[in-house]
Amino acid sequence: MDTTAPMTATPTATPAHARWALLALAVGAFGIGTTEFSPMGLLPVIAEGVEVSIPKAGLLISAYAIGVMIGAPVMTLAFTRFGKRTALILLMVIFTIGNLMSAMAPGYFTLLAARLVTSLNHGAFFGLGAVVAAGLVPREKQASAVAAMFMGLTIANIGGVPAATWIGQQVGWRMAFVGTALIGVLAIAALWLALPKGERGVMPDVRHELRVLTRLPVLLAMATTVMGAGAMFTLYTYVAPALETLTGASSGFVTLGLALIGVGFTIGNWLGGRLADWSPDGAIKIFLGALAVVMFALPFVFSSHVGVAIGLLVWGAAAFAIVPPVQMRVMEAAAEAPGLASSINVGAFNLGNALGAAVGAAVISLNLGYAAIPVAGGLLAAAGLGLVFLSARRPMMRRS
Repeated sequence: MDTTAPMTATPTATPAHARWALLALAVGAFGIGTTEFSPMGLLPVIAEGVEVSIPKAGLLISAYAIGVMIGAPVMTLAFTRFGKRTALILLMVIFTIGNLMSAMAPGYFTLLAARLVTSLNHGAFFGLGAVVAAGLVPREKQASAVAAMFMGLTIANIGGVPAATWIGQQVGWRMAFVGTALIGVLAIAALWLALPKGERGVMPDVRHELRVLTRLPVLLAMATTVMGAGAMFTLYTYVAPALETLTGASSGFVTLGLALIGVGFTIGNWLGGRLADWSPDGAIKIFLGALAVVMFALPFVFSSHVGVAIGLLVWGAAAFAIVPPVQMRVMEAAAEAPGLASSINVGAFNLGNALGAAVGAAVISLNLGYAAIPVAGGLLAAAGLGLVFLSARRPMMRRS
C-alpha cells in the first residue's frame, strides 16, 4: 500500500463520487459515535440488567477506551494488507459483531468482553478513514474532507446517542445495541458501494512505520492532541454535576446543555476543517487559544442560564474545531506512515479523554469546586498551545 497517497494533490475520485464516499465514511463514524457515547446515558439501565453497581458498570466505558488505544495500531497494521476499502469494511464488520455480542451478552463479564471487541475497530476506522477521505479530494480540500467524515461523530451526539438512550430506556438496553448494529450493516453497504477500490494492500514495513512515529515532530503533534482532548473532557466529563451545582440546572436544562454542546461540536468540526485547509498549525493555534479563553471565562457565566447556554455552545465549537487540524497535522508530520499515525492519534484522543477525566476528578477531590474545572481544562489547552509553538520553533532552531 502506498503510504504517501493521502498527501498527494491528485484526487482519487470525481467530486460526485467523493461526496458519496465521504457520506459512507460519515455513516460509519455516526455508528461508532453512537456506540461509544450511548452507554453513558444507559448506565443505570445496563447496571440493573446485568446486576452490578453503577460504578462497576462504568468500567464498560473504561474497557472501550482501553480497546481503542490497543486496537488503533494493532488493527491498522493487521488490516492494511487488504487495502483501505476492504480494511474499512472489515472494521465495520467487527463493529457490527461487537454490538450484536453486547445485545446478546448473558452477564456482566461477557458484556465487558463484547465492548472490548466493539472498540477494536474505532481507532483504525477513523485513522484509515481520514487517509481515504484526504485522498479523495485535492490537497487544498483535504482537511475539509477529514472533517466531513468526523461530522458523523458529531451528529451522533445530537441524534444517535439520544435515540439509543431513548430506545434503551423504553424498550431495553439490548435493543439499543441491536439498533446500533443495524447502523453498522448500513455502513458496510455504503462503504462497499461508495468507496473506490484503490490499490491492492501490501504488508506494511512495521519497523519503518514505527520509527516514523518516534520522530519528535510526530510526538509533539500527538501530545498536542492529548492536551486538546484533555481540555475538552476535563469539563465534558463533569458538565452535568457542574450545571446542577453552579447553575441550579434542572434535568431538562442539563439535557438542553448537552444538546447545545453537540451542536457546538458540529459547528466546530466544520470550522476546523475549513481553517485547516488554510493551515493546520494556524487553525490549531487559533482554536486552542480560543478554547483556553472560553474555559477561563466559563466560571463567570455559570450563574446565568442564558450565559451558560451560550458558553456551552461556543465551548463545544472551540473544543471540536481542534479535531480536523490535529488529525491533518499528525498525518503531515508522519507522511511516510499516515495511516498508522492517524489511527494512533485517535488513540491519543482517548488518552486525552482519560487525562481530562482524571484532572477533573483531582479538582473535585481537592475541594476546589466545580467552577475550577473549566479553569483546569483551560490550562491544558494552554499547554497544548505551547507545544504547537515549540514544534514551530524547532525548524528555525536547527537552521540557526
